[in-house]
Amino acid sequence: MSSENTKGSLETSFQDTIATVQFGHPASNSFPRELLNQLTTEINELSRNENVSVIILKSQGAKAFCSGASFDELLQVENEEQGAEFFSGFAHLLNAMRNCNKLIIGRVQGKAVGGGVGIIAACDYTFATLLSDVKLSELAIGIGPFVIEPAVSRKIGKTAMAEMTLAAEQWKTAEWAFQKGLYSVLCDASNLDNDVQNFAKKLSSYNPEALQEMKKIIWEGTEQWESLLIERASITGKLVLSDFSRNALRQFKK
Repeated sequence: MSSENTKGSLETSFQDTIATVQFGHPASNSFPRELLNQLTTEINELSRNENVSVIILKSQGAKAFCSGASFDELLQVENEEQGAEFFSGFAHLLNAMRNCNKLIIGRVQGKAVGGGVGIIAACDYTFATLLSDVKLSELAIGIGPFVIEPAVSRKIGKTAMAEMTLAAEQWKTAEWAFQKGLYSVLCDASNLDNDVQNFAKKLSSYNPEALQEMKKIIWEGTEQWESLLIERASITGKLVLSDFSRNALRQFKK
């Protein structure tokens, strides 16, 4: 199944019991709210699909993996309710990935910023290349990585999370992200697809019930995210209305 419009694209393909979900957007694979909703719906549907045992999550193109939230839509937010609704899109996506009873393999071919880092952290196993640097730039635009923080901290720890957040204009190398645990495997770009496919095939050959039970164990202790991430979305939705944030977003778009 696939969908494509001016606000991005989403396509899912199937090979045996492996589902590959690819998202894309002309603006460095950023996420407008509609695309976030589509991806969340797709993850939920695949979770219910008994013919699927493993999901590969990837993005379009050879450059950026994901540049996070759409700046165009952030500038259109006019009140706290709209702000909370926009950022709850990331909350719903992370919770869908967490609740999905299929293991999700992330394929990260390039850089990731903000919400893109959160999506990587919500994958169960992730392959990346030396081009896959990461950055949490939220403080530089007057907000913070509040919605994605639980997912990122769970993977790399509070100390590394704080290091990324406070150095809001600094890229962390793919090697740094690998050493901190954000990436499971770091490989050459030329081997990325083969490595991902081979791992997915091996994983899909295991007992599906065992994989589902393992998924539950991996995410034990995160049940409070259902409400926590929505609360964090409200905080971010309020901050994005500040004069600081408005001016910073306009500067970033120039």
